[in-house]
Amino acid sequence: MQILITNDDGFDAPGLRLLADAARVLGGDIWIVAPEAKWTAASHRVSFDRDLTLTRRAPQAFACNGTPVDCVVAAMTVLGLRPGLVLAGINDKRNVGEDIAYSGTLAISREAAFWGVPAISLSSDTRSADASQIANLLQFLWDRCAEWHADGAWLAVNVPPVLPAPIVQASLAHDKIAGAADVIAQTDDRFVYRLRRGRSGAAHGRDENALLAAGNVVVVRHAWHAHLPLPDDVLARWREQARAG
Repeated sequence: MQILITNDDGFDAPGLRLLADAARVLGGDIWIVAPEAKWTAASHRVSFDRDLTLTRRAPQAFACNGTPVDCVVAAMTVLGLRPGLVLAGINDKRNVGEDIAYSGTLAISREAAFWGVPAISLSSDTRSADASQIANLLQFLWDRCAEWHADGAWLAVNVPPVLPAPIVQASLAHDKIAGAADVIAQTDDRFVYRLRRGRSGAAHGRDENALLAAGNVVVVRHAWHAHLPLPDDVLARWREQARAG
């Protein structure tokens, strides 16, 4: 089985090396296609407007000058890989809440889901876990792939500082990022500003932040085609109102 590993922190990031070392426990054929540079908050950007390059850094390891999602697409189209599993990370910060929209790490797994490939995104605020501990976690999750993999779905896993740890399912956190800006300079017609990094760390009930703080491996199964249908009575009322003009 081919295993594709990539990230949004860049080809030389320690988390990528840790994940690649850990993934060897699954056997198979390990491939790395990762961005040349860090792409924090790249989301699901795909580069249609410029030439892209893949540069071999080692056997079965390439750096791409595009985005994290470009790396997945390049692996599938340029290199012709057909992985049985895509692994993203290990991201150098947690990914919770609205990171589902911003995170390049989560976008990697979403893109894999577009191709019908099982995928796991891993994130952690610390690097205290070693490759053997991450390997045990990967083996556990992969052995149960049939229980979590579904059309359009992938796993987002936040790893606590200490492993092994209980694996729990969480509700999404509500922990605003990009919520403040610092003005560096301004005139009447122009502002120079920088968005503040970080988040408040808000935790509620059994959400991602609360369960991470309690030392758990926190799992959320996402699906790219998730939607929230309008109630039938709302649509019926809209139809009546539209007919009435």
